[in-house]
Amino acid sequence: MRDVYVIGIGITTFTRLEYPLVEIAAYAGLMALRDCGLKKVDHLYVANMGSGRVNNQTGLASAVVDHMSLTPAGAETIENGPASGASAIKQGYLAIASGMHDTTMVIGAERMREVNNLVATDFVATLTHPHAEYIYGVTLPSLAGMFTRLYMEKYGVTSRHLAMVAVKNHANALMNEFAHLHQPITLEGILDSPEAATNNPMVSDPLRFFDTCPISDGGACVILATKEVAEKIDKPKIKLAGIGQATDTHAVHDRVEPTDLLAVRGAAKQSFDMAGLKPADVDVAELHDAFTILEIVESEEVGFFKKGQGHIALEKGETQIGGKIPINPSGGLKAKGHPVGATGVAQAHEIVTQLRGEAGERQVKNAKVGFTCNFGGFGNNVVCLTFTREN
Repeated sequence: MRDVYVIGIGITTFTRLEYPLVEIAAYAGLMALRDCGLKKVDHLYVANMGSGRVNNQTGLASAVVDHMSLTPAGAETIENGPASGASAIKQGYLAIASGMHDTTMVIGAERMREVNNLVATDFVATLTHPHAEYIYGVTLPSLAGMFTRLYMEKYGVTSRHLAMVAVKNHANALMNEFAHLHQPITLEGILDSPEAATNNPMVSDPLRFFDTCPISDGGACVILATKEVAEKIDKPKIKLAGIGQATDTHAVHDRVEPTDLLAVRGAAKQSFDMAGLKPADVDVAELHDAFTILEIVESEEVGFFKKGQGHIALEKGETQIGGKIPINPSGGLKAKGHPVGATGVAQAHEIVTQLRGEAGERQVKNAKVGFTCNFGGFGNNVVCLTFTREN
């Protein structure tokens, strides 16, 4: 297996975009080509979950490769729910590591705000078990609400801890020009003041409005290459050193312990083992915080903190920029945004930006090892990536 490096990155703003989905994807790809100076790649992978249903666009990769004038490069669309982005990166990695290609482009793109919030919520809810969950009206917010309540009762997490995640990630997003939400929030404003109930209404008890991510449009891209190609690019050498993927039962109620995210645990271990590293080696992480509880729980499951201690670490400031293990300096899904097919690629974009030392105000000092967790379904298909800087 050959070593694989990230040589180019690109991203759009995450917000409501008044452009066709193909153009959103192409913009991110063109930015990545400009970043590394390439004009062509051997193969294109496009991560997307909903173009057929939401945008009436199938064969997305075929459209993008032509729109970008990358033909005759091969092109494929990858779908793995909200973990589509990291899954596509995995495929791009395998193509290079195996010797099939020397360069691959991975684009994640989604245009979700073409439909209203109710339709978007239903579209994402199709991730749930079709016969045991979806037909009974289960949505991702409802699963997250029940999961949060169980976690609170078992480990002592409170609504204040959830709000602390939101406040932290909104503050980080203010330093990210591409983030969806440039809105400073405070614990008083969303939790403690008389206006809090109006400012921060209940969505799925105990989760409130500011405990959930926005519905976003956007695209992100990484270009992967062999070591030989990477050495010709005038950029810091960022190696994709570890990949892990694991699954759990599709129906959440089938899990032996519903507060354990075993797919997160397994995927993280695989990724660290492949990289020859441990959780303690990580300098910066992007975790999939579609709901604030997930940042806390994933920080435990990947091994940064002991089970049931993630909220304590949060209280101590250990997950802040400048803390022991900065988590979601981009603003996370919570504030950067969550265009589902683009999310995993955007997480990789942020980590590469951090490891290059190009993150500006939100830069994590001396970051050499970065980690991402891309969470599919409600933890039933998870992909984790580990990146290292070599120079």
